[in-house]
Amino acid sequence: MLVSLRIENIALIDRLEVSFEEGLNVLTGETGAGKSVVIGAIGIALGGRFDRTLLRDETKDGLIEVLFTLEPGIRKRLLEGEILPEDLLSEEELVITRKLTKNRVVNRINGETVPLAQLKETAEVLINLHAQHEQTTLLKPAKHLELLDAGSEKVLAKKQEVRELYRQSKELENRLSGLNLDPAERAKQMDFLQFQLQEIRDAKVIPGEDAELEQEFRKMSHAEELLSICQEVLQLTGDETSTGCGSLISRAAKRIRDMGRYEEESQLPDQLSEVESLLTDFNQSLSDYMQEISYEPEELDRISKRLDLLNGLKAKYGRTLEAVLETGNALEEELHTLEQAEEEQNRIREELEQVRAELAGAAEELTKLRKEAAEPLVKQVSDTLEGMNFSHVEFRAEFGTREEILSDGQDDVVFLLSTNLGEEAKPLHKVASGGELSRVMLALKATLSDASDTPTLVFDEIDVGISGITAQKIGDLLKKLARTRQLLVITHLPQIAAMGDAAYRIDKSVSGEKTYTTITELDEEGRVQELARLLGGDKITDAILQSARELLA
Repeated sequence: MLVSLRIENIALIDRLEVSFEEGLNVLTGETGAGKSVVIGAIGIALGGRFDRTLLRDETKDGLIEVLFTLEPGIRKRLLEGEILPEDLLSEEELVITRKLTKNRVVNRINGETVPLAQLKETAEVLINLHAQHEQTTLLKPAKHLELLDAGSEKVLAKKQEVRELYRQSKELENRLSGLNLDPAERAKQMDFLQFQLQEIRDAKVIPGEDAELEQEFRKMSHAEELLSICQEVLQLTGDETSTGCGSLISRAAKRIRDMGRYEEESQLPDQLSEVESLLTDFNQSLSDYMQEISYEPEELDRISKRLDLLNGLKAKYGRTLEAVLETGNALEEELHTLEQAEEEQNRIREELEQVRAELAGAAEELTKLRKEAAEPLVKQVSDTLEGMNFSHVEFRAEFGTREEILSDGQDDVVFLLSTNLGEEAKPLHKVASGGELSRVMLALKATLSDASDTPTLVFDEIDVGISGITAQKIGDLLKKLARTRQLLVITHLPQIAAMGDAAYRIDKSVSGEKTYTTITELDEEGRVQELARLLGGDKITDAILQSARELLA
């Protein structure tokens, strides 16, 4: 279950930390106090959009953190579904943290940075968030199919199979379309590919050749300057003149050896002899290098033309010679495909026909599974709705068949509803009021939550358009749901607020020149005062307080 929520520097919240209880947690507060901010922060923690427009102070980081306890069954689902590795589930608790720093959002689970997709998958197992006014999505028939599918693991598994087969069929169709060229167009394309391929082949490209040629070109094109430098250096270091470094060191070496007559242990003669030897070796290497320097106009022209050719190929086919060769391989494969186009078309057509047959079979099985899943779903939703102060309820799912199979199958599903005896059941968007939509959505959520075993459910103002005895009935349903899972419910209705196992008030206050949202867990007297506010508004009389106490009792 959700143990605690921490929010820092988000909207009207400077810093907020609250702990939740098992069972039914009820959150109330004046309109505009920040209830939607609190629920929105939970949504962000579960992978929702997190950007700088949400920050209270743009110079500081934003942080949202939720702490869950892990039941054995939930831990098993996370491991078996390969959503999280075992080393991230070493504790009995799981912490999800999202931090917005500068322009980057850091996502962590138990302190380890994870991709957003992995965080969302984890959150879906732990908590289900029913956002404010989500019931209006029931006006869109496309939502009905999604809700029906959500209640059956078999349907979801088969739906994934259909989606994969649909993807394969589209991929094969695209490949076939690419081969469907008329003969003249195919010949034209083959000629162009052959020209490109021959251009690469004729060049006989060797990886790294361009770097070697560029070095050789620089050396040859500056041969005169290099020789001039070498000759000058050789005059300075050689022994051909009396002022050359080699001649001077040689004379110094002969002279210093005379020290041996007076100082037998001195190392100086040996050191200078080593310098003389090194200089002799250097001069020899320099002479050899000068022998290698040559200026041959024909060779320089050859290298220049070869470099132009290679650079031209790199400009056309890749930034490096390796990339040019890779392009050549790709061109060869493409040319081969076009040469074998007719044969390849026949092969793809056969494969496409097989995939389409498998897709049709899978879609047919998906329809069958959906119809099987619809029966218990419709019955349970109907039973739940009957307990929500409807004098008469007829709720059912009507199936239609599309002309073509799409990624979610071939079915159209519309939920039909009649709440008056003698009236024909019609699509929700034609008959349901706001209050009726709220009740239908709650009934669906209650039914689907039983199927998914999600430990925590969050309802943001599920009571829109509801009052009186209906509110009492919905409160009873929420209380029943809270026996087997944790619920967080934002409400304006005292009948529902009184049902809570724990109650919280969200307030907005002004301090200095800033507005702050805070949340407080209420004791029994605090709950009485809050129920009285919900019952009577600003003017709270003794009679209203007594009614609040009776309602709470």
